Amino acid sequence: MIPKQSTLQEHLNYIMKTPEKGPLLRAPPLQCTFTVETLASKENVKKTVTHKKVKLILGRNEFRDMIVRMDGPKHSLQYPLRDFSLHKRFMKEGKATITLKDLNLNLMIANAPPNQLLIFMKTLAGKQAVSNPRVGIVSVRQRLLSTLPKSFEEISPLTFKEYETVRKNNGRMPLKERNGNVPDASPVSSKHKKNKGSPSSKAKVPRFLSPLVLTSEQQHVLQLVQAGHNVFFTGSAGTGKSFLLKRIVGALPPDATFVTASTGVAACHIGGTTLHSFAGIGGGKASFEQCLQLASRKVITQQWKKCRHLIVDEISMVDGDFFKKLEAVGRAIRGNDRPFGGIQLILCGDFLQLPPVSKPGEKRLFCFQTSAWDRCINLNVELTDVRRQDDQEFINILQSVRLGRCTDDMVSRLKSTENNVVERDGIKATRLCTHREDVNHINQEHLDKLSGNMQIFQSIDSDPNQSSLLESQTPVVSRLVLKVGTQVMLMKNLDVSRGLVNGARGVVIGFKLGNEGYPIVRFMCGVIIEVKHEKWTVRASGGNYFTRRQLPLKLAWAFSIHKSQGMTLDCAEMSLSRVFEAGQAYVALSRARNLKGLRVLDFNPACVRAHPDVLKFYQGLRRSHCSD
Repeated sequence: MIPKQSTLQEHLNYIMKTPEKGPLLRAPPLQCTFTVETLASKENVKKTVTHKKVKLILGRNEFRDMIVRMDGPKHSLQYPLRDFSLHKRFMKEGKATITLKDLNLNLMIANAPPNQLLIFMKTLAGKQAVSNPRVGIVSVRQRLLSTLPKSFEEISPLTFKEYETVRKNNGRMPLKERNGNVPDASPVSSKHKKNKGSPSSKAKVPRFLSPLVLTSEQQHVLQLVQAGHNVFFTGSAGTGKSFLLKRIVGALPPDATFVTASTGVAACHIGGTTLHSFAGIGGGKASFEQCLQLASRKVITQQWKKCRHLIVDEISMVDGDFFKKLEAVGRAIRGNDRPFGGIQLILCGDFLQLPPVSKPGEKRLFCFQTSAWDRCINLNVELTDVRRQDDQEFINILQSVRLGRCTDDMVSRLKSTENNVVERDGIKATRLCTHREDVNHINQEHLDKLSGNMQIFQSIDSDPNQSSLLESQTPVVSRLVLKVGTQVMLMKNLDVSRGLVNGARGVVIGFKLGNEGYPIVRFMCGVIIEVKHEKWTVRASGGNYFTRRQLPLKLAWAFSIHKSQGMTLDCAEMSLSRVFEAGQAYVALSRARNLKGLRVLDFNPACVRAHPDVLKFYQGLRRSHCSD
């Protein structure tokens, strides 16, 4: 039995192990802003009342009607859910609407943590789909004459049987899991249907649950964030930092949470903006007074004051002086002398990977070396459970390389991969390079060598004037040239269960519509699909959003080590002779799943380096962890 007061995570962990045992999903109380619109007609609003900082609870009354109850600081209200419809297009932004047709009411939910809202709406939709409208209806007269005491009982969890009923009747849950509706979930649509008979199509646990299941150490970090602590969490490559970060984003109220990263592509990956764009102080090289003046512009000041939770991904690449100046600007703009002006900080990254960019001869300062870091960060947590690699020998090698060490045995083992045959089904290894110029040259050279007609796919940008912004902050190019035989890499999760993930390798084997349509790609995971346009959204300074629609593909004969950060590659080849940064060799090696899918050319242990200041910082973290 599951304890009645078990946490959502415990409940999810339980059902993932035993999906056949009844309870499948319980909707937690939903914290949000709640607006009730009374409609005079279908389009005219008669009255609007907004309740802030309330909780919504799904339940049933004494007549077994489904009820949504609002508990607020001043009011507790109940609304029967008999004849209703759900509007869920903006769930990713923490918004949804329940229209009560029989009462002419719109119940509008806003500023809800997206993950909680998803579960709330899934439960509601599931209960609606399996209910029989002819059963259990109590007439107005019966209600008036009833002697039953008034009651409210929280709604029972969505059961596996109910889920199966929905699936058999409709083929899917009532709320379609479209790209953008589910934080970090793989979109499933008619163009990405599962193959009949595939292992994933037989899975008993609905796919929308799996993104929410965290390891115990990831769950610990999430709990620290929800408790209001300023947290820095780190870990080696493949420990699920990005995965956890997206769970954190989904657990916080969108209106007061600003999601940023040190680079544009990293920001786009987590649905945010660059830290520089949020801060509004340019590169931060000017004096404090000038930076403060820049941040005092109306639009920038508004977002500084609105922000209660600031998330920064890839913090290792943020310059220490910039971080220090940012902290001082935060206090000044918000008129609050608490660290960062009272904003909760959630920082993520690995200082043993890529460091801040610095000019030759310029002293490099890491964020953790500043007084602002000591003042702001309450807790440092290192994730240790590696999920990307499935080869323990390779994991041990990577952990040593990360710390700048490589024994003779490890050198021999890495050199031995030079003879690995990692090509399969016409898919060749991606060459990871240290310099972008090398990447462009190799890709163009191989593309030119292919015979056959080329197909050009031009991006569709919401604002052509913002093409340069979209080029720098999305992982796809504005002009993609493909031929049959082109080596490509997938740049977005399409269907995780089938192996169609960011970084998946494939080869173009043809084009639809008489060689004039979308490309047909065979991926190393065995899936052959027609790849169509996907959408990326970039948030610019001032809160404006711009979108790019393009094929989620890039040429993959070569790829830069810098751009590969966060990816998992099926087959990779690398030459590390031109490594110029501490941690760069580790980033390249850790993209591979195992030694079998890796080919290292001209390996030299001299390329394995870790910054001594960073090593001292991590040693301090581990000592602190042991003392706790």
